[in-house]
Amino acid sequence: MDQSCLDALRDRVLICDGAMGTQLYARGVFLNRAFEDLNLSQADLVVAVHQDYLRAGADIVETNTFGANRLKLASFGLADKVAAINVAGARIARHAARDSAWVAGSIGPLGIRVEPWGKTGLDEAEEVFAEQAGGLADGGVDLYILETFRDVNELGAAIRAIRGVSARPVVAMLTTGEDGNTLDGTPVEQFGPQLVGFGADVLGVNCSVGPAAMLDTVERLAQAVPGALLAAMPNAGKPRDVDGRNLYLCSPDYMASYARRFAAAGVRLIGGCCGTTPDHIRQIRTAVHALSAPAPAAARSTGLVPATRDPVTPVPVESRSRLANALRRRQFVTGIALVPPPGFGHDAVVEQARQARIRGLDVVLVGDGSGSRARMSALATAVTVEQSVGVETILQYCCRDHSLHAMQADLLGAHALGLRNLLLVTGRPLRRSEYPDATAVFDVDSIGLTNVAARFNRGEDVGGQPIGSPTAFHIGVAANPTAVMPDRELSRYTYKVEAGAEFVVVGPIYDVAALEQFLDVTRAQRVPVLATVKAFDSARQAEQLANEEPGVSVPDALVRRMLDADRDGRVAAESLAIARELVVAIQPLVAGLIVAAAGGRVDAALDVLAALGADRPAAIDADRAQPA
Repeated sequence: MDQSCLDALRDRVLICDGAMGTQLYARGVFLNRAFEDLNLSQADLVVAVHQDYLRAGADIVETNTFGANRLKLASFGLADKVAAINVAGARIARHAARDSAWVAGSIGPLGIRVEPWGKTGLDEAEEVFAEQAGGLADGGVDLYILETFRDVNELGAAIRAIRGVSARPVVAMLTTGEDGNTLDGTPVEQFGPQLVGFGADVLGVNCSVGPAAMLDTVERLAQAVPGALLAAMPNAGKPRDVDGRNLYLCSPDYMASYARRFAAAGVRLIGGCCGTTPDHIRQIRTAVHALSAPAPAAARSTGLVPATRDPVTPVPVESRSRLANALRRRQFVTGIALVPPPGFGHDAVVEQARQARIRGLDVVLVGDGSGSRARMSALATAVTVEQSVGVETILQYCCRDHSLHAMQADLLGAHALGLRNLLLVTGRPLRRSEYPDATAVFDVDSIGLTNVAARFNRGEDVGGQPIGSPTAFHIGVAANPTAVMPDRELSRYTYKVEAGAEFVVVGPIYDVAALEQFLDVTRAQRVPVLATVKAFDSARQAEQLANEEPGVSVPDALVRRMLDADRDGRVAAESLAIARELVVAIQPLVAGLIVAAAGGRVDAALDVLAALGADRPAAIDADRAQPA
């Protein structure tokens, strides 16, 4: 091409191609394979798609590399072919385009959550993106198109990665909903300036919605970032299931009519996403070229007044709950852990909580209760306990099986119903024996959810939009002093505290020495620690925990004691004695103790705590209750 792509965009509207996946599927490629691998195995098929779009009038063709990053390719056993697939994708597109069109390296999201919502660091994400961008550069692309991102932070990481390996222009596009916000809720007025700040040369939106909703978003984007080069690549409407196939029903004429409106709104790069075909692109080109050249976006006056937000004052930690106040005053706290009841009958769990309150315990930890039985939700159980008994609860909320939107809704609902103390956990994967046909959902992990709760406490949601008054959550997280991978556990603990954790629950603890070591190495990130203790159900369980359960450390001496007791017929007494000894040994190290009521036996749990007796401390030293 005689002119650079960016210069051409400043002069006129350029037409990008349409969907690659739709066309490959129409040519008989099954959905259960990596389309990007066709660059190595069936290059002629990919060339044919590019040529169809070029004949339709596309000025830019995108490489068949949308998911060609190490993480996505790994699920197909192709992680070692990242460079080869991306280089081949670029060369195939160049071969098809020759000198008649620009070649854009297509890069999509990683398919995982990155910080602050996921466990993958932004630096790690940058490494993955840089690997793919390097392959595309080696193949000879003219520019990069980053598309279908839902997370602004991840898109920023991708831009930084490209800048580290290439000076080629970058088109950065997020995918938005009908309301113009990203799928994580970030409004266009916020992400537009962010993309400019990241250094994107062209910014816009693609996928998820049809042209009508996208036009509204683009018009808002033009106001938010006056003077920016804009891109719009909508789907061909919403997909409709017809005999098991997703069909996109927007006609080429309809798409072309909106292409004219995009151009009138100042969009300089127009193409198509899911469901668009060469026929759509042909009509779009005809419609746009029939227009007189639209005024550059920089020449349009928007009169936009930047939105302002009233400052938000977070609720002080000590005012969020009785538990938070007690820990801030360095008062030693005690509690029991209960699980939600099977079915919906809650009289028994309410009575158990009532007994705990009568005995003077400070808190009831309501566990997630996930497993193979249908149980009442932990949230509903915690609300029932607080409203029926008056004792304060800690709600254990599990990320598994909840989308990020559902988690936000649940937490806001929990706050509205009066719950304040949270124990946020990722949750374990489903075992094969539990609902074999069920699948687990891990949209974000406990680090991400801690960030969500911390943002709520600052009066905003994950998209940065105000929620009104800030929440007053007292945020707790879990940690395992005897984790299988201790370095990873310590790293995650640090991230949780940085994300906003204000207390941590550890255990059940059987190995006091391991707890002491954990507390020593986490001293710099210390928040109040509540340790859980759970009596053995049987000698067999003690053996099982010691030998079969990953991440649980049971000293041999305790196992031998339980085996001896089993032979002598005094298992219950020995189990209680061990639990009492653990309580006494752990108490000087932590800010509070929670005893699990195994099998709902609250009396046994209370007997364990009774070991503290008159020695139960009224206050603890600062080292065990250092504020976050």
